[in-house]
Amino acid sequence: MNHEIVIAGFGGQGILFAGKVLVYAGMLDGHQVSWLPSYGPEMRGGTANCSVIISDSPIGSPIVNDPGVLVAMNLPSLDKFENAIVKDGYAFIDSTLISRKVERSDVKSFYIPATQMAQENGMKGLANMIMLGKVIRELGVMDMESVKNGLMKVIPERKRDMLEVNLKAVELGYNY
Repeated sequence: MNHEIVIAGFGGQGILFAGKVLVYAGMLDGHQVSWLPSYGPEMRGGTANCSVIISDSPIGSPIVNDPGVLVAMNLPSLDKFENAIVKDGYAFIDSTLISRKVERSDVKSFYIPATQMAQENGMKGLANMIMLGKVIRELGVMDMESVKNGLMKVIPERKRDMLEVNLKAVELGYNY
């Protein structure tokens, strides 16, 4: 197993947080992992992305040039990374914020209205976790218990009350 993932969107959408959850969950499952953040000078509203690798073998470099998976939370991210996805890869699109379809026919695309779902369910700001739930389901890379364990590592103690709502958001995406 080797999943090279790029999660991308605006600062403030929880892009780096979603990547950390994946990495901690993978690490706690005994996989080799890598997380490499990248963001513009403006954290909130600027661009942000992270490269995540989850593998059963050692990882030589944290850089993901040819992702097998793209999670695009805004149009500029889809525009930037769509052509980098490997053939037969996956594209997960937040269709609330991205109105266009993936132009490539050689990738499997999923359109999840994550931002809308988060708002409708009183989970403002958790579209990232909804997207993460769909990714986990489609890739089959980990189970919900692993995600819970990852969230417990990433959510700071002072925000521990957010654990259950984050898990519910992941489940919404998983079941979409």
